[in-house]
Amino acid sequence: MDHTNHIRLTTEELTNETLEGATIYGADDHKVGKVDHIHGAGAGSTAIIDVGGFLGIGAKPVAVPIGDLEFMRDEDGDVHAVTVWTKDQLKEMPEHQH
Repeated sequence: MDHTNHIRLTTEELTNETLEGATIYGADDHKVGKVDHIHGAGAGSTAIIDVGGFLGIGAKPVAVPIGDLEFMRDEDGDVHAVTVWTKDQLKEMPEHQH
């Protein structure tokens, strides 16, 4: 997917309401997970991403600094993000405890 023309979200838009359920694309532009929820608000917050699994079963939640994700809207207005992390790197992170 070409993300160059997608509109980047502002810091004020980095809220749980906006980002929950957003698809995350990794370094190789493959889907690596989805945002489960956000801790905090704005640039200092943390995204909890469900990585792996199938249809929401067996996914591992990991905590990633919001600064490691570039959130944007596509042509349809759907929010998604890109990151330099690969799915394997995310899977190796410690599991986030709710």
